[in-house]
Amino acid sequence: MDEFQFIDSIKPKSYTQHSIEKGIGDDAAVFRSMTYDTVTAVDTFVEDIHFSKKTMKFYHIGYRALAANISDMAAMGAEPKFYLVSITIPPGTSSKELQQMYSGMKEIATDYKMDLIGGDTVSGKQLVVCITIIGFVSRGKARYRSHASVGDIVFVTGTLGDSQAGLHILLDDLEVTGQEQFIKSHLMPTPRVQFAQSLQTLNRVALNDVSDGIASELNEIAKASNVNIVIDDAKVPINPHLEQFTKEQQHEWKYFGGEDFELVGTVPPKDWQSLKENAIKMTLDISEIGLVTDNKMKKGQVFLKKENQTHLLIKQGYIHKVGE
Repeated sequence: MDEFQFIDSIKPKSYTQHSIEKGIGDDAAVFRSMTYDTVTAVDTFVEDIHFSKKTMKFYHIGYRALAANISDMAAMGAEPKFYLVSITIPPGTSSKELQQMYSGMKEIATDYKMDLIGGDTVSGKQLVVCITIIGFVSRGKARYRSHASVGDIVFVTGTLGDSQAGLHILLDDLEVTGQEQFIKSHLMPTPRVQFAQSLQTLNRVALNDVSDGIASELNEIAKASNVNIVIDDAKVPINPHLEQFTKEQQHEWKYFGGEDFELVGTVPPKDWQSLKENAIKMTLDISEIGLVTDNKMKKGQVFLKKENQTHLLIKQGYIHKVGE
C-alpha cells in the first residue's frame, strides 16, 4: 500500500480524549485545554542503536517505544493523552510488519486511554521510530528534577536491572530462573503513570524515570537541584532472581543498565508515609534508598555506600553522542 493508504489503515475510528478538535486527516491535529498545563516530549528510536529486530518483534518495537515516552510523562507527573508517530521505513519492510508495530503501540495506548493524532512516513536506510507525546498535568503540579531539597528521602519504585537482564537473556539465548519476568520487563515495561498521578496532593516531589540507569537519573536530580545525594547499595532493590548472575553484572545492570522505566525521586520526610501508602494501594513496591545531603563538597554529586565504603557514583549509562 502507498503512504496515504497506510495512514488510512492506522487512523483511529474514534477518539477517547474529548479535548480533540481535529485528529488525523489535516496538516495538523488540534486539541483544546482550559484547566491544565500541557507537557510534551519526543524520543527517537534507531534500529541497532535503541532496539534490534534480533531480540524484538515489530509488535514489541512499537509497544516499547511508546512505553518509553509514557514513562517520560510519568516522570513529569503528567497524564499522557496523545501521541504522534513518524517512521523511516527501510527497504524490505512489509505492510504487515508496520501494522504489527502500530498494534504494539495501540495496545499500551489503550491501557492509558491515549489517542494517535498524527505523524509521518518516509523511506530510508534503516528503521527509525520518532514519537512525540503530549500530556496534561494540573496547573503548577509538574514535577521537576530541580525539586530536591536537603533532608529529602530518596526513593525508587519496583526493582532495578530487570530490563538489562532480559536483554542479556535474549541476546545469549539463555535458560535461567525467572527469565519470563526479565524478558517481559525488557520487551513490555510498565510506566508508572498511576503512581505519579497519586502524588498530586504532595507539594514537592522530584522525579526522574529510570531510562538511562539510576546513576544517570540521580546525577541529573542532584545537578538540577544543586544538592548531593547519598544512596545505600544494600537498600537498592533488585529481583531476587538477579542474584544468579555475577556480582559485576548485578552492579552494572542496576546502576547503569537503564530501560527499567521505574521512577526514582526525592520527597520530604513528612510525606514519605503518604507516598508509601499510595504505592501499597497500587501493589507497587517502593524502597527508601538514600538521602539528599548538604556538605562542603562540590554540589551536584551522587555517592554510593557499599561494603562500608563510600564512592562517587558517576553519571554513566546510555548517553547519546552528538556528531557520531
